[in-house]
Amino acid sequence: MQHSTTVQEHLVMGLALSPELALGLVVELAYDPGDPYAVRFTFHLPGDPPVTWVFARELLLDGLGGPAGEGDVLIEPVEEERSPEVRVTLRSPGGEAVLRARVAPLLAFLARTDRLVPIGRESTGRQLDAELADILGGPGHPG
Repeated sequence: MQHSTTVQEHLVMGLALSPELALGLVVELAYDPGDPYAVRFTFHLPGDPPVTWVFARELLLDGLGGPAGEGDVLIEPVEEERSPEVRVTLRSPGGEAVLRARVAPLLAFLARTDRLVPIGRESTGRQLDAELADILGGPGHPG
């Protein structure tokens, strides 16, 4: 059984150029139940091809409440007097990008993904899809 529903959201995030200066950047967040553990962040700077980062949906959720991740992707809340924000640090051999976003739209995005595949139930959904494919004569089975 193939899911045709995905969750996509466009969100303006601040890309830190220096401690005092940030560039507003449109980031596409995407979630596909076919890859239930992952979320995708895609963005591009003028003159560069789009860049997509794929990381665990649970990492994004954990990072909204406290520091989460290690290595290439770190997510942590930022203490702000105005609306709550989160910092997403993406590290690659080519450098580091630090993005900031308000928490509310990220929570709304995660809530939409949770309606498709509840967090913690990802493997159950895949097992059910495989069993249904077997029952309904999926690929490799006589119909």
